[in-house]
Amino acid sequence: MTQAVTLADIESARDVLGDHIVTTPIETSRWLSALVGGPVSLKCENLQRTGSFKSRGAFVRISRLTPEERAHGVVAASAGNHAQGVALAATTLGITSTVFMPEGAPIPKEKATRGYGADVVFHGRYLEDSLAAARAFSEETGAVLIHPFDHVDVVAGQGTLGLEVLEQCPDVRTVLVPTGGGGLLAGVAIAIKALRPDVRVVGVQAEAAAAFPGSLAAGRPVPLESMSTMADGIAVGRPGDITFAAVRDHVDEVVTVSEESLSVALLALVERAKQVVEPAGAAAVAALLDDPTGFETPAVAVLSGGNIDPLLLSKVIRHGLSAAGRYLYLRVLIPDLPGGLAALLTDVSQTGANVLEVAHERISPTLTLNEVEVRIQLETRGEPHAEQVLGRLRERGYRVD
Repeated sequence: MTQAVTLADIESARDVLGDHIVTTPIETSRWLSALVGGPVSLKCENLQRTGSFKSRGAFVRISRLTPEERAHGVVAASAGNHAQGVALAATTLGITSTVFMPEGAPIPKEKATRGYGADVVFHGRYLEDSLAAARAFSEETGAVLIHPFDHVDVVAGQGTLGLEVLEQCPDVRTVLVPTGGGGLLAGVAIAIKALRPDVRVVGVQAEAAAAFPGSLAAGRPVPLESMSTMADGIAVGRPGDITFAAVRDHVDEVVTVSEESLSVALLALVERAKQVVEPAGAAAVAALLDDPTGFETPAVAVLSGGNIDPLLLSKVIRHGLSAAGRYLYLRVLIPDLPGGLAALLTDVSQTGANVLEVAHERISPTLTLNEVEVRIQLETRGEPHAEQVLGRLRERGYRVD
């Protein structure tokens, strides 16, 4: 029988955490509130120690080890956020730590994990591969495996965030939680449903790494065959046994969001809320943007983490601008005549679009002798403006793709 986490466990975890974590702020979001037609707040767990909620569960779990267990050290598997939480907790408590990370884990997360005192080993493509290596290391060395989500102490620690949400936003009606393996969602749901069963708790998964919908439909944890998402923080191929049971029993709904929605949400958080988050941390906001009228307000969207590689941030911002219609990539065929390119660029400038890049192709099997292909990248003010640009160019007789 799967061990269940209770409200008492979460309240006890809060006592254990004490001042080892930050009570992160809840910020009212005017732009989201206007969009959905009611109050929306952001629970800024991206401002937590180590940059994510993972510090909560990791510290509770490690602090409860026996002296004999501490002597053997701890081992964990993580794409980065749990790694940092484990490393900081272990170092704080004077315990050695080893962390297995999937190949390609974000460089800032790796460096931060090492900075907090852990030994980092790369293994496998997915978190499940790293977790298998961590289990083997545990069996070989006696190090205690600190699971990223599927342990009662970890779930209880993450659940302390739910207590804070109810205290900071007592009139809340809906709480949206980014979800991977389900530790945060399970803990938050248990805490909230115990105290406020009327509050709707919604998990949000990346569409390309969503293990919960299929598992809930099957009535048991079902592993995904593959995953492909930039939201590494919630890229988990199988729910845990403890977390699955808690989500099944306490969570109202699990929804999914696309990569485009994650990009748009991340960009909006940077621009409108002045909050830097990783793609996983933007999932709850992406769900609100996808379905503005689908959630009763007041609503709280959890920003679960802010550890993003600057290179990925720049890519995601570009992707978000494109998804929002603010980047326009065109293939335009123009007559091969003197002044043809200048005329095209003049027509573009008259629309108010900003030219970012131009490529000129004269020789191609798809072109006639009297045609030139121009590939042009434009910056627009959004989708309506982009449509105006396309309409204007077509009115002028250009063949535009």
